[in-house]
Amino acid sequence: MCLVTVIIPYYKKKNYIKDTLISIIEQSHKNLEIIIINDADHESHSYLEKLQNLDKRIILLKNDNHSGVGFSRNRAIKISSGEYLAFCDADDLWNKFKIESQIYFMKSANSKFSYTSFYIIDAFNKIIGERKASPYTKFNNLIKSCDIGLSTVIIKKKLIDIYKIYFPNIKTKEDYIFWLELAKQGVEMIGLDQKLSSWRKLDNSLSSSILQKILDGYKVYRYYMKFNIIKSIFYLLILSFNKLLKR
Repeated sequence: MCLVTVIIPYYKKKNYIKDTLISIIEQSHKNLEIIIINDADHESHSYLEKLQNLDKRIILLKNDNHSGVGFSRNRAIKISSGEYLAFCDADDLWNKFKIESQIYFMKSANSKFSYTSFYIIDAFNKIIGERKASPYTKFNNLIKSCDIGLSTVIIKKKLIDIYKIYFPNIKTKEDYIFWLELAKQGVEMIGLDQKLSSWRKLDNSLSSSILQKILDGYKVYRYYMKFNIIKSIFYLLILSFNKLLKR
């Protein structure tokens, strides 16, 4: 049974982190390394230390300063031991068979990058929507619309070793940039149409800030994809339009 490293950045998610952890601890795939990175949320650290006692597979790290989810994930990646890396936000939930089903799917397809369909839930775990995973995602599609849920992704760690691509230091859309950089390298991204994760939509979350999304969306194209100003605005409009269509 292959070792899978699960990476969970944490910052001010005390109301949800225990349920998230339990959904990971109770996975049918047992060969796990679970890395929690406390992004300098000092008030929560003693609580996280108590949660660490839930399972001997949990490794708890703490950043000296609040550095963002990209920095936190990169830090965990560098110390990870797994053949595969799985990402989960500190307020999302996993189906018990998520890792087992996805690893089987990846091995059957000889894939190094996969994602799945997922539910959208509110603060009280009520399902308020869903997203369907497309069978394949390539750069030309991804540049116009991001349909890959962070907490659904599993990748072969070997990809990072080969391409030296890490999460950028940006407030939102750091995962989108990471996917784009891999797609530019020709990495095949395949989707499994099974709802194996639940993404929690919170109105007060950083990712819910419309202005922040617009600013970071522009940065995706202008500074990371190296598009000119007009092309960057053009693709930002397409991205925003496609986002509206999903509501």
